[in-house]
Amino acid sequence: MVSCSSLDISIIIVFFAAVLLIGFLSGRKTKDSAEGFLLSGRKVGLLLFILTNVATWYGGILGVGEFTYRYGVVSWFTQGLPYYIFAIVFAFLFAKKVRESSLFTIPDKLEEAYGKKVGLLSALFVFVLVSPAPYLLMLANLISLIFDVPILLSLMIAIFLSAAYLFKGGYNSDLTTDAFEFFVMFAGFIVIFFFAYSQNGGFEFLSSALPEGHLKLTGDTSITFVIVWFLIALWTFTDPGFHQRCYAAKNGNVAKYGIIISVFLWACFDFLTTSTGLYSKAVLQEIDNPVLAFPLLAEEILSPGFKGIFYAALFATILSTLNSFLFLSATTVGKDLIYKLQPKESADKIKNYTRWGLLIASLMSIILAYSFDSVIQIWYSIGSLCIPSIIILVIGAYYKKLLVSKKIALIETITAFAVSFLWFLIRDNFSDVNVINEIEPMIIGLSTAILIHIYGITKNK
Repeated sequence: MVSCSSLDISIIIVFFAAVLLIGFLSGRKTKDSAEGFLLSGRKVGLLLFILTNVATWYGGILGVGEFTYRYGVVSWFTQGLPYYIFAIVFAFLFAKKVRESSLFTIPDKLEEAYGKKVGLLSALFVFVLVSPAPYLLMLANLISLIFDVPILLSLMIAIFLSAAYLFKGGYNSDLTTDAFEFFVMFAGFIVIFFFAYSQNGGFEFLSSALPEGHLKLTGDTSITFVIVWFLIALWTFTDPGFHQRCYAAKNGNVAKYGIIISVFLWACFDFLTTSTGLYSKAVLQEIDNPVLAFPLLAEEILSPGFKGIFYAALFATILSTLNSFLFLSATTVGKDLIYKLQPKESADKIKNYTRWGLLIASLMSIILAYSFDSVIQIWYSIGSLCIPSIIILVIGAYYKKLLVSKKIALIETITAFAVSFLWFLIRDNFSDVNVINEIEPMIIGLSTAILIHIYGITKNK
């Protein structure tokens, strides 16, 4: 339990009320068509594209605080830099192609390129990849910490705050709430960085107070640890949120330049979050639960009112990603699974199916979040097992020379997941053999997918 003044609590409650109000009001403008509900009519302009793209990238903010507190600037080196690189590559090679395809989801594209079986199977992997559970867990933990309520009740409150307006407004409500949350999250982290810097000093203070490895790019971690996180950043190419925003953009240029500008804003926000994480280690030194590095630093250095602004920023950062991932999960269930399993079903039903998807995704997220206690554990497991199964197929779907047959694509999807999962289960049996034990499931799965894909391309030729 943290100590918040009545002013801090009032600021947080006003923030929640503003999110709900904006979400419900913007939902009144949503059209009933599938394009209107799922993609805001494909009319999203450059400013709104950038605001939502930046805001939804930082839902794991407590995980960022934990990572930086534990390991230092390697947090930025593994969680920031590789995503800048792959996002720029995506902007130049894929953004316009995605928009021009005028589809709705990644499974749509994979079905178009490799057939219905691959489309349906990929929908299951996408559903897992966009699970809102890590963000729901963070939001619930923060609610529990500040308001001193049981975690299960916190999960219920968190899911209401993220899902209620989506039932009415769909993607349009998602966009407008994200835009509001963008400004709140920047304001809060500017506040805490200013206080930390003014009270303690800059680089000289950090270099004297931090462990030596905290200011090294790779920290004290192994090279395989860094490589795996770089490989997980390949997620950018299969990020359903990236594809969704490109599908919804007014045109290809909005998608391309929106992503490029977003990278600059990510770098600015990463500077704020990484610096705050370093200050949390330098100021607090040893704490029992590093996940709470940011809130505990706020308790140490912020005065009433400013603390409320910072907590609102934490909520905004998590909520902007949680509602986006929740809507992506709902779209996957409604559009890519329920709708496609119904023979000759009218497209008018997609909106209702997506609402059912919201209920299903909400329930599954609560169960999953209640079952885990580590956000990084959820990210690591999901990324390692699911990304290898579809990433090469997604890239190939947009470039004809990289296409493989339907049969090969199906084999690649199943086999890449199977070997990743198998290695995930048995790797600990080789704990005495360091070279083998350090091979991550992600590397095994991705290598398998690449080999099968190369074979498929060669066979085509």
